[in-house]
Amino acid sequence: MAGMNQTDSSHKQPDVLPRAIFLMGPTASGKTDLALALTKEFAAEIISVDSALVYRGMDIGSAKPSAEELALVPHHLVDIRDPTEPFSAAEFCTAAQAAAADITSRGKVPIFVGGTMLYFKALLEGMADMPAADPKIRQEIETLASQSGWPAVHERLAQVDPETAAQIHPNHSQRLSRALEVYLKTGETMTELRRKQHQRESSSDFSRCYDIVQLAIAPRDRSILHQRIAQRYKMMIEAGLLEEVRGLYRRGDLDDGKPSVRAVGYRQIWQYLDGEWDLDTAIEKAIIATRQLAKRQLTWLRSWDELNWVYTDKDSGQLLSKDEIIHQAMGFIGRNDL
Repeated sequence: MAGMNQTDSSHKQPDVLPRAIFLMGPTASGKTDLALALTKEFAAEIISVDSALVYRGMDIGSAKPSAEELALVPHHLVDIRDPTEPFSAAEFCTAAQAAAADITSRGKVPIFVGGTMLYFKALLEGMADMPAADPKIRQEIETLASQSGWPAVHERLAQVDPETAAQIHPNHSQRLSRALEVYLKTGETMTELRRKQHQRESSSDFSRCYDIVQLAIAPRDRSILHQRIAQRYKMMIEAGLLEEVRGLYRRGDLDDGKPSVRAVGYRQIWQYLDGEWDLDTAIEKAIIATRQLAKRQLTWLRSWDELNWVYTDKDSGQLLSKDEIIHQAMGFIGRNDL
């Protein structure tokens, strides 16, 4: 009886959990600048939460921090994959948790920065136990897509797993293929598998091991974001994005079915190189696609729990200064225990 009220010391949580900062937001909202500014306020290192920054040789179109910025502050999960290699949400969770443990072991604060909301969600809620990839089933799905288009794959997924289908854009080939593959292989949908996983509580969940402050940066006025997206993409073109994509195109081991090539801003230039349209059209389509991405990111964020908004403009539309933005963020983070 005496042992019934005892707690296994090896699983006991510390009295004070280490701090972790989540900095989310739509593309072109100013996440990188704010993250770098925060590292000057307290000892911190940055963990990228971006599905494009993992790829080597994809620098301009992914808005990868400059060499000077990467040297100024340690960045994790940047340039860790060749563009031919996939990088899943499960792989992200494993790598991100290892990076965070390393950072906190050295007395610093991990700042998770990015716009890949699926990665944030997976880190907070855990990953469901999913079956290994099945090349035969995947090829059947690819055949369907080549014959009828990815929206047809989306429609088929919606018939068996409407909840997952509602979260995936009809042209997001990688996620559509994986979701339908899971169902065809197991007879269970991703929604069902994730629900079962959610019911199995684990003391090793990331959210149980850290004191997490969640921030989202964005302008109140969406037109400001649209202007920034257009200006930034045109600056990317001037900085050599066309030459960067052409270099990837000439490698010969990449195609527009690879997740890296399908990244927003890259896919449209790739299609230009394939002769599908002229460069001006490709640029316009890339800007439109980036705006659509930002809209999806904001939709995710509006349903996010425990989120603190850092705005880059006032109700009047006037832009805030860098110091005012930092002051907002630090108000949520606090300086105690950092």
